[in-house]
Amino acid sequence: MLDKFKIDKKLLRQLDYSIIIICVIIVLFSCINVYSATFRSLGIYYAKLQFTWLILGLVVIYIILLIDYSMIGNFASIIYWAGIILLALNDFVLGSTHKGATGWIGIGSRAIQPSEFAKLGMIIMLARLLDDMEGKVNEPKNFFKLAFYSILPMVLIVIQPDMGMTMVTFFIALGIFYVAGLNMRVILGGLAGIFALIVVIWNSPLMKTYWKGRLLSFISPEAHGQGLSFQLNQSLMGIGSGKILGEGFTKGLQIAGNNVPEAHTDFIFSVVGEEWGLIGALVLLFLYGLLLYKFIKIAKNSKDLFGSIVVVGVISTFLFSIFQNIGMTIGLMPITGITLPLMSYGGSSILTSFMAIGLVLNVGMRRKKINF
Repeated sequence: MLDKFKIDKKLLRQLDYSIIIICVIIVLFSCINVYSATFRSLGIYYAKLQFTWLILGLVVIYIILLIDYSMIGNFASIIYWAGIILLALNDFVLGSTHKGATGWIGIGSRAIQPSEFAKLGMIIMLARLLDDMEGKVNEPKNFFKLAFYSILPMVLIVIQPDMGMTMVTFFIALGIFYVAGLNMRVILGGLAGIFALIVVIWNSPLMKTYWKGRLLSFISPEAHGQGLSFQLNQSLMGIGSGKILGEGFTKGLQIAGNNVPEAHTDFIFSVVGEEWGLIGALVLLFLYGLLLYKFIKIAKNSKDLFGSIVVVGVISTFLFSIFQNIGMTIGLMPITGITLPLMSYGGSSILTSFMAIGLVLNVGMRRKKINF
């Protein structure tokens, strides 16, 4: 009975344990920074929860590694449509509104973010379809089919509205289409279409005044003073005050004064910058870079197209989320609700990140045929 829950030793020899070690280090660093941002009001509460998500995430990785990723691909439709149903339930039936977006379904005292799980379903579905199509993405019938499965979750996320997660899903699809070899004219045409759609949405009721204000404050933060630019201005002050070595653990004045809203979630990088300085920020970026490098190696060495595209989808998710989240804390990108992978507090974010990492490890572990 217990043998069903054991991974064959021959497969374990192919597992890249360094990826797990890097992820654990990042989440432990997250726990330290989450504690620093919240201990004055809630003690160890959030840091303890974040550590709990780490343990659960490692369990999730182990469970995913038990199942050959090609078998997971066989259930791509079920996984994808389960995510779509969750999004629909969130949008029209069960969702709770937080800061202008209906992006959460409450379960007791906790809540889940369906869009986090739906984006994984989209990655698996697109990979399965491309594998079935033998990578022939430029055939019109295939392209429109892939486009449909990409656009549907985006539409349901726009309805919430969650502009940050919409951007993530868009760049997942863009990354997959690009690597699959989609004609560049089609990609550029798609980008032009997206720009036109943004103009339409900007002038429609879907684009809340709140989101317009956030975008305008990013373009000209000094013009908004302590209004819509307050969060960005405080973040910049905190990161700037950290200088080279930082002000020290729990010593950041901006964080101590609770001057950076959402410091333990969306703006966790502000805590890193203020308390650990440029050195701490560079170490974190190095760990992310190393992680992405290892992901790319696995994508290149995958034994099939399905595995390769799954990993490309995960790379796209991490790469854009890291760029967008850090960019918004230093004024290079508009402020959105995108979390910093493995660093920002949050169960849905941490668990789906570990699920994605589990899929990558699964592809890497089974890159060769094992002879029994």
